[in-house]
Amino acid sequence: MEESKKVWSEAKRIVVKVGTSLVTKEGKGVDQEIIGIWAKQVAELKKRGIDVVWVSSGAVAEGVARLGWAKRPKKVHEQQAAAAVGQMGIIQAYEKNFMACGIQTAQILLTHADLANRERYLNARQTLLTLLDLNVVPIINENDTVITSEIKVGDNDTLGSLVTNLIDADILIILTDQIGLFTADPRSNLDAQLVKVGMAGDPKYESMAGGAASELSKGGMLTKVLAAKRASQSGASTIIVSGREKNVLTRLADGESIGTLLYSDRKKMSARNQWIADHLQLKGYCTIDDGAVAAVKAGKSLLPVGVKSVEGDFLRGEVIACLNKEGKEICRGLVNYGSDDARRIMGLHSDEIFEELGYMEQRELIHQDNMVVTFSQKV
Repeated sequence: MEESKKVWSEAKRIVVKVGTSLVTKEGKGVDQEIIGIWAKQVAELKKRGIDVVWVSSGAVAEGVARLGWAKRPKKVHEQQAAAAVGQMGIIQAYEKNFMACGIQTAQILLTHADLANRERYLNARQTLLTLLDLNVVPIINENDTVITSEIKVGDNDTLGSLVTNLIDADILIILTDQIGLFTADPRSNLDAQLVKVGMAGDPKYESMAGGAASELSKGGMLTKVLAAKRASQSGASTIIVSGREKNVLTRLADGESIGTLLYSDRKKMSARNQWIADHLQLKGYCTIDDGAVAAVKAGKSLLPVGVKSVEGDFLRGEVIACLNKEGKEICRGLVNYGSDDARRIMGLHSDEIFEELGYMEQRELIHQDNMVVTFSQKV
């Protein structure tokens, strides 16, 4: 209870992510009743001065129901068609029920490409912050009708964490059909215990989490634990809780301990560093030696002399990750040289760069001002 009260004591902005099974009554069709219940709770939160951004799954499942299909299709173009049909029902349900509570809503569809491009990232951020200033609740989903493997976020738990970081939210609430994170799968282990409080990013929670809960969803408890880990990078705590709990949002805001709280012990990142950290699809990697690992952890730039290998095809200014010799990510940042030149200068001292390339853009491969240390992450 004390941890919950502490997390909520200064919360001014939250992101709520809801899963497919909740939104669509286990795939039977959009659940108007539960959305109406959530809308009333959001109205109460807004009266308390808390801004809310809503990330909703369910478009594909709603489309499958509307089209009369027996199950979710496997072909990508059929999934995209179902998403296009289903998104109409999802957004209509939110608009109707939130409007009944006096709340304006706005639809935002995103892909990873929108967040990976610096200009589009800033545009998305400014649009969302403007909507909040206008007292509007944004309803966000991944743009399933156009996504490919190259531009997709992958699941809405991850999208929820990216949006949390994008707008500097204080808390990410993941409403699911489970009551929280357990020490083991409670469906098969009767000794499993609910984790009430823990630190986001603790590796033990990843091993506790299982796979997807149903055919409807793309994620499972593991994606929620990883989402909490990502959200914690910007200082946000995450609550994983059943969306069917009575008055779940207002009870949480009252400081009641429900579900699982995974709190962050990190300070908020700058928007620019968060953009660097939130790249899901990197153009390349480099492996660095122990000396370079120590240097970047101490806040210093990465020099070519500390680089042992370069992988991938990337251009100057793109985001790449740096791995230690065990293959774990240490940092990521904006690289000063393209992949071909990076391979030529790896292992060289700064005064040897010009001799090798005939020019020298920068003495650093990645400057400390363009770098985010991420050594607690796994690649």
